[in-house]
Amino acid sequence: MTAPIHASDLGMACPVCTGSMEISFTAQVLGKYRAQYEVCDRCGFLRAHEPHWLEESYSSAIAAADTGLVMRNFSIACKLAGVLYWVLGERGEGRYLDAAGGYGMLTRLMRDLGFDFYWSDRYCNNLLVPGFEYSQTIGSCRAVTAIEVFEHLTDPAAFIEETLAYSGAQILVFTTELYEGSPPKPGDWWYYAFATGQHIGFFQRRTLETLGARLGLQFSSANGIHILSKVAVNERLLSAVTGRWASRIAPWWIRRRLGSKTMSDHQLMLQKIG
Repeated sequence: MTAPIHASDLGMACPVCTGSMEISFTAQVLGKYRAQYEVCDRCGFLRAHEPHWLEESYSSAIAAADTGLVMRNFSIACKLAGVLYWVLGERGEGRYLDAAGGYGMLTRLMRDLGFDFYWSDRYCNNLLVPGFEYSQTIGSCRAVTAIEVFEHLTDPAAFIEETLAYSGAQILVFTTELYEGSPPKPGDWWYYAFATGQHIGFFQRRTLETLGARLGLQFSSANGIHILSKVAVNERLLSAVTGRWASRIAPWWIRRRLGSKTMSDHQLMLQKIG
């Protein structure tokens, strides 16, 4: 058996906590590249070492194998509505940004529910919410969402700092699948997504807590919804409003109280066209 390879041997340290990293396993990416995955012995951050295949992976911003895209957006919108309304106390005056928003589906759904959402994405075309691209001239946001983004990042701390600074927000609501204990074996976790090569970073709860502490942010999590914020969030309430029954009621309840932006957005777009 060969000795484990450490970050010091590779000339790199953990981007989350600067701890040492060692190779956890190797796997085949995109069906042809032999990739090494390394894990931090301090915070549990797991990543692909030097993912040189990313340009090829992102020849299409949305992977063809992402068949869960539509259902995921509907599910997240239902949970997110409850988080914004009941946990953050939104009553129709806040502004929000969906960072790395893909085609704009989540932004459209949240506007349909009555939230003043905007879109941004450097790598994907805005197909579903043209006219609602975010810029700093619009004003600061109350919170930013980043749905299924963290697993694509080479430097999560930089992404958080840049996104919050750009939006003026102090709250980041995001999703990414977490693992516990030792890194799952390559054949035991679908989330590695080796076939697409786009998932290159993986987190434990302690990884995100460490990341938050480094940036002066509190970490909270429940039912797949994670929050990093300047002020601590009530995690019991977060768990309740993102549960199965609450997230089923939330869209109907909140849409009636905030008023959907579907028709007002329609009229606004007609004015711009005319």
